[in-house]
Amino acid sequence: MAYIGTSPSNGIRRKYKYTATAGQQTFTGNDDNGIAVSYVDTEYLDVYQNGVKLVAVSDYASTTGTSVVLVQAASADDIIELVVFDVFAVADSVSQSAGGSFAGNISSPIVTSSTSLRTPLIEFTDGDDAIAIADGGVVTLLTTAVAKSEGGAVTHNITQGLCKTWWFVTGTGTAAITDSFNANGIVDNGDGDYTVSIVNDMANATYSIGGMCGIASSTDATSRNVQPFGGAILAGSLRYNTTSNDANTDQDENGISYIQIFGDLA
Repeated sequence: MAYIGTSPSNGIRRKYKYTATAGQQTFTGNDDNGIAVSYVDTEYLDVYQNGVKLVAVSDYASTTGTSVVLVQAASADDIIELVVFDVFAVADSVSQSAGGSFAGNISSPIVTSSTSLRTPLIEFTDGDDAIAIADGGVVTLLTTAVAKSEGGAVTHNITQGLCKTWWFVTGTGTAAITDSFNANGIVDNGDGDYTVSIVNDMANATYSIGGMCGIASSTDATSRNVQPFGGAILAGSLRYNTTSNDANTDQDENGISYIQIFGDLA
């Protein structure tokens, strides 16, 4: 196996050299260079006597971490060398094979996450938080987010191009909202006269309105128009009329209306 040192400055191993006295068995403390021997694991310790590698247990004992004891005493001027390999342990890590979780923030040039790291699908070109992804997969875009046009020649502001509210109203009898987005609380003011509340208000009353009327019954041949009620365009609601083309009167019998609003939300 390969040995990894504790740090590049210490190298991958430490060597201790002792010049034995006659009959010396124990080698501990400072060596010939004044360095005190120290080791952690006997499996990472090699002992040499006059260049010959000794066999652990059979030729020496190494159990204290600070000394080596020869089985056969050395002769005077024998050179005893101890080679200690650094034991490297990685603490506070996540297993590559078994996985795990990160308790703190993880920062990189691509992704910043407070809970977990996933394969990045979005690459940022600067440090702005242009996109935020919250728990549950909710993605938040800045109002400056843009998308390329179909032809690729220009860019289009995503927020400005979104429909901010729409609704489908059935006007037969008491008017009711059949389906909607960001709208509720319809008030039936009379035949073909409705006020619909906007859940998240528009920023102002200068928004753009699109709409049309349909006929729910194939036996009703009367065509209808939809138009805003004069002076009732508000940031939080819209009052509008469905009008019969034939009689130019407000009419909702068997009628349905579809309204869409574009603009800025408050």
